[in-house]
Amino acid sequence: MTTPRRLATAHDREILRLAVPAFGALVAEPLFLLSDSAIVGHLGTAQLGGLGVAGQALNTLVYLCVFLAYGTTAGVARQVGAGDLRGAIRQGIDGMWLAIAIGAVLIAAGWPLIPWIVDAFGASPGVAPYAETYLRVSLFGIPSMLVVLAGTGVLRGLQDTRTPLLVSIGGFSLNLLLNVVFVIGMGWGIAGSAWGTVLAQTGSAAVYVAVVLRAARRHGALVRPDWDGLRTSATAGFGLLVRTAALRVVLIVGTSIAARMGDPEIAAYQVGFQVWTLLAFALDAIAIAGQAITGRYLGASDITATRAVTRRMVWWGVGCGVVFGLAVLVVRPWLPALFTSDGDVRNLLLGSLLLVAVLQPIAGVVFVLDGILIGAGDGAYLAVTTLVATAVFLPAALLVPRTGAGLAGLWGAIGLWMLTRMITLSLRARGDRWLVTGAVR
Repeated sequence: MTTPRRLATAHDREILRLAVPAFGALVAEPLFLLSDSAIVGHLGTAQLGGLGVAGQALNTLVYLCVFLAYGTTAGVARQVGAGDLRGAIRQGIDGMWLAIAIGAVLIAAGWPLIPWIVDAFGASPGVAPYAETYLRVSLFGIPSMLVVLAGTGVLRGLQDTRTPLLVSIGGFSLNLLLNVVFVIGMGWGIAGSAWGTVLAQTGSAAVYVAVVLRAARRHGALVRPDWDGLRTSATAGFGLLVRTAALRVVLIVGTSIAARMGDPEIAAYQVGFQVWTLLAFALDAIAIAGQAITGRYLGASDITATRAVTRRMVWWGVGCGVVFGLAVLVVRPWLPALFTSDGDVRNLLLGSLLLVAVLQPIAGVVFVLDGILIGAGDGAYLAVTTLVATAVFLPAALLVPRTGAGLAGLWGAIGLWMLTRMITLSLRARGDRWLVTGAVR
């Protein structure tokens, strides 16, 4: 007979097996743009600014299309849990075909809009030409970038987070090498940096395609596009797209409000938010494990195991949140000096870091439950409740400049947003409506 303690230990091992490599892959992804920045920065300030503007546009696109990874993870994991590996691979292939279709549409629609996009992100006349050059080249890498998202979702659904980590490391290394060759060795300028990234993304996508095709041959899954499958993937991803767009609104509004407060405020806010983002990567790794594990257990119609692992992952989220919060408090007196010598920015950052630390346990619950419900395919509920939380955040955030609450008020609005998400997600997790079993939700 399996004791509760042994069962918890087994769940812990399963969570760690998936979460640790997922964390590595999440951290590796931003290194693409970071390596580009390190090399392009030697070309000049305008070129670096152009890369920054183009990078923001591309990051927004990736952020909005992350449903290709999340939705595919949930669908594939359900099929795995139901014991239908052929169906799992088939569903993953549908997600990859959808990524290619979306990528083709974005190239066609995005090409004439590039000057408008660059202007919308506030590029100066000196920076705009470089931003446009980078975006025009990078557009050709968008289908590969989206295939990487979908391919990552396939492997996560198959309970494999190690391969995406290896692909991320390989892609980063190739990107760095090609940037050095094209920008420094061949003198192609910022266009060389863009081509290096496009080729690295294409290489990563090719690896995912090869891995999935090999699995398709092994299990006898068809690889041609299936219109019903494409429609199912698109429908499943719509709720996640709405959820993600609502999250993006919060990030954009928060940055916009901080920028209007003054230069010290936006500087302190950006550093504080980078610390928040770094901690979010670790919490999101647990959420990714939650997507894969939840989908598999529900596919196997095992409600008891789903409940047990949900409780365990929530405890992991709370525990990590407490540890991260305490860690921020410990380094808080010294951390501002690593980023700035400006006394005003340091003082503002000290206050921001205090609130970042306090919010970590709440963030732990939110990230984990968000991942679990994504794994359950509960996209419609996530869309509605994220819109509700955003509707709570916006009035609170917009009142900050009028009340003179400063960065403390802005972080307080973010805290209210997170608290609203925690309440709505917890209420859902306590109920039974999300526990839909079977190979297909």
